[in-house]
Amino acid sequence: MTKNQRKILSSIAIIVIVILVFLFSEKIINSLQNLKYTNQDSVSNAKIENKLDNYNNDDWQGEEYPEFKKQEKITGKKFMVSTLDKRASEAGAKMLKKGGNAIDAAIAAQLVLNVVEPQSSGIGGGAFLLYHDKKKNKSIYYNGRETAPAKSHDKMFLKKDGLAMEFQEAVNGGLSVGTPGLLKIMKESHKKYGKLKWQTLFDPAIKLAKEGFPMEDKIKTILKDVKYLKDNSDLKNLYFNEDGQIKENGEIIYNKKLADTLSLIANEGIKSFYDGKISKNIVKKVQESENPGYLSLKDLKNYRSKKGEVLCSYYHSYKICSMLPPSSGGITLLQILSILEGFNLEFLPPTSPKTIHLIAEATKLAYQDRNKYIADTKKIPLKKLLNKDYLRERADLIESDKIIKNPKPGNFKLSSNYYINPNDFEANSTTHISVIDQEGNAVSMTSSIEYLFGSNLMVDGFMLNNQMTDFSFQPKVNGKRVINRVIPKKQPRSSMSPTFVFDEDDNLVLIVGSPGGPRIIQYVAKTIIAYLDWKMDIDDAINFPNFIAIKDVLELEKNTYLEKISSDLKNIGHKIELKNISSGITAIAIKDGIIHGAADYRRNGFASGQ
Repeated sequence: MTKNQRKILSSIAIIVIVILVFLFSEKIINSLQNLKYTNQDSVSNAKIENKLDNYNNDDWQGEEYPEFKKQEKITGKKFMVSTLDKRASEAGAKMLKKGGNAIDAAIAAQLVLNVVEPQSSGIGGGAFLLYHDKKKNKSIYYNGRETAPAKSHDKMFLKKDGLAMEFQEAVNGGLSVGTPGLLKIMKESHKKYGKLKWQTLFDPAIKLAKEGFPMEDKIKTILKDVKYLKDNSDLKNLYFNEDGQIKENGEIIYNKKLADTLSLIANEGIKSFYDGKISKNIVKKVQESENPGYLSLKDLKNYRSKKGEVLCSYYHSYKICSMLPPSSGGITLLQILSILEGFNLEFLPPTSPKTIHLIAEATKLAYQDRNKYIADTKKIPLKKLLNKDYLRERADLIESDKIIKNPKPGNFKLSSNYYINPNDFEANSTTHISVIDQEGNAVSMTSSIEYLFGSNLMVDGFMLNNQMTDFSFQPKVNGKRVINRVIPKKQPRSSMSPTFVFDEDDNLVLIVGSPGGPRIIQYVAKTIIAYLDWKMDIDDAINFPNFIAIKDVLELEKNTYLEKISSDLKNIGHKIELKNISSGITAIAIKDGIIHGAADYRRNGFASGQ
């Protein structure tokens, strides 16, 4: 070979290498970033075990378990179910294999979660359910949020001295129980869209409750941390041995009362729950508890769910659809994304302090509007809150090298006779279910009983919610009515954010949601940004370290790369707290005809598909 020929071959090789690097650079970068996150999070899991004792029950950040391992995303072409428990996901997938609809799968999964995760959700609570009808290309919501009993009043959480109760004083007992709505929307959505028989959907849950399931760290850790639970005789019978010790991992838990309750509802419908044997037991428990409440037979009989079109706005070319009030989640999520639109996050490294700073500042501005306008106003200024010009003005308040001191809400016409309570407590015990079926129909449902084991009241094998504590405890401050105060028959403000994302051709590309109290909105926003802007795989988007801007603090997830940039964020002006921030994100991404399912390892999530 001549010298010239060698030069020509060398030049060709260099050109080929350059072309290959150009074509695959994005994938290489993403792979290196994902490897970095994986290695850091592996270190995180090893360090968390010794820190569980530091939890404060009044400031519960979620459910963190050291031995949980990430499940890599799974793929399929037919259907997918993603929940926070393997048994629930497999129950949902079983319904789809039988030819069921996404609604059938979501109901079956939810019922199993009621059995194995009673601390988070169940028929004694409520939910927001989004349904996407592929054939009609239409998305709707079902609102099954709890309502305040007719006899409740805005002074119900005040003590004799006129001071508001502490959260732990209010949560235990019937006073905190609102009228449950989960079963109502399950039945109504099934009547409209379900394909399988109602009774069939209950089979997996009844089998688990009757035949038993093993004790696991998820429930065990909560029973250890939340001290008052050991005094509940119903929970003691389920989870404790005769010597008063919590059952060991692997010991079998039986809930035959719940099996009987679910069998009754499966065979006779929901009438017994809202106007029959179960409703009488619920009211008796609420009104005869040590901290009695106002829920009545009439409240249960008169409960009505709501249905309507979802709330949508655009983030770049993507259409983001979520829940309307009483959830603050949808509006706040859409505000955060719209404020960030002009910063073009796709060109910023996800690991840079500037990126985290911009998202945090946009979040603080959106939460200011949330706290003032999404609660008690007679008419929420929805169009104004989501107006792109207004949100660009909000974005102009953000500077890249310093924080906004004392951020304020936007200036819309509203009675000045309202007080915003900055210290409202909103607990984290909730769950989320994501489903897509063979026909492309989808469900995004966030369900909750509010705090861990709700009101600490069990009826016929299931826990009753404590959603009344989502209201503000004080009715007035300085003569002004407090935002989100108790009003009879009203639904308390929520942060639950079940979400759909559509591409520019109106194809469904992402189903996502999470538990987490007021942090839910930010978990969902993080996942959407990581998936859409930074082109992460859906499991990596979920596993991306959590960062939360709440009140005047920027929380960073412990033992992740965020610790390394915490000093940079402090220099910008952020008040930093390192915490175990346990989201519970479940998501399904659809790309090029392939369905990708993933769920949060922080809550031992699991996706099942085919």
